[in-house]
Amino acid sequence: MLILHTSDWHLGRTLHGVDLSEYQRAFQEFLLHLVRERKVDAVVIPGDVYDRAVPPLDAVRLLNETLAALAKETTVILTPGNHDSATRLGFGRELMRSGIHLLTDTAGIAHPVEMADEHGPVLFFGLPYLEPDMARYELAGEDGELLARSHEAVTRAAMARVRGRLEEYSLTHGIQPRAVVLAHTFVTGGSGCDSERDLRVGGVDSVGAAAFHGVDYVALGHLHGQQCVPAQDGPGKNPLLYYSGSPLAYSFSEKNHRKGVLLVELGAPGADGTRARIEVEKVAAPVPRRLSEVRGSLEEILALAETYGDDWLHAVVTDPQRPAQMQERLRAAFPHLLLLEYRPQGGEHRHGVKRVSSARDPREVMDEFYRYFLGADPDEKAREVLAAAYERARGEECSA
Repeated sequence: MLILHTSDWHLGRTLHGVDLSEYQRAFQEFLLHLVRERKVDAVVIPGDVYDRAVPPLDAVRLLNETLAALAKETTVILTPGNHDSATRLGFGRELMRSGIHLLTDTAGIAHPVEMADEHGPVLFFGLPYLEPDMARYELAGEDGELLARSHEAVTRAAMARVRGRLEEYSLTHGIQPRAVVLAHTFVTGGSGCDSERDLRVGGVDSVGAAAFHGVDYVALGHLHGQQCVPAQDGPGKNPLLYYSGSPLAYSFSEKNHRKGVLLVELGAPGADGTRARIEVEKVAAPVPRRLSEVRGSLEEILALAETYGDDWLHAVVTDPQRPAQMQERLRAAFPHLLLLEYRPQGGEHRHGVKRVSSARDPREVMDEFYRYFLGADPDEKAREVLAAAYERARGEECSA
């Protein structure tokens, strides 16, 4: 069975003010062509289809057109990520045409999509993004005891339901099916970047790979860099875990990524409880424009126009004195300049300035803000208030 794994489309997102909709449409056309050319049996999309819970209309239209076109060629299985609203994304799923499966319901984790090939059945399980503050109630055991407030705890509970369903299927049908899990989370060992939204809850943001034992392949979403996550020993079979990465770069921290999709050939079942034979092929996606970063004096950067003139550019100017008409001269030489910073050499050390980026721990930033205004580190009570405010804001954003 040939599976195409793609994720983190972030429809509706911009790159430092640049509208990416035409490039996102180009990716969808590439995807459809690849599905037809390679006769893909299933397309799996583990989350962050949209960039925000209430997406712009153009993004909704593009997803609608893409799913409709793909459904004519293959089976599509989609789960929501932390940027999506599971409720909005799953609206009308009972009315969806044959071939489109929106697995957006936490309560439905144990109800997979079943397919088959010459080697037997394959069950596809969808784990929607599991926000611990909500999922710990939804996945509580029959005794009503709440799960620990962490991504690890809710993911392990969800996977216990998956393994229970696989065991039930084997007993009922007398055959061990192969299993694919779609999950949107940060698995330990993965490599992140600035453009991924923080998932930290209670100080913990990752899930151990061993939580996914018992299945064959885990199609991961959330991290924007294409990568295989090292397996961890666990009871039963250890799956192959991959992030397909995002199809486009959404920050300069992704400038060295190789964007694309994964074609996963799921072969015959393994013997004695081992995973199925799996081959993964990386297919490059169309890249609209290279991302580059340059640093140096204004004259040094201007001298690079022939090399970087067609790139989306982040320029860091380091002259000791701010050059006259710096921005105008750079924009004339680099028409696709997106980000310009003036950082005089030694200036950061001299002034003790720390940059704030999305890669920073938000609570560290809040501590610095508190220290800046009050002249002292927050005490334990103040930290509790700050942490509660931050996590309340995250909860409201995720439930929007």
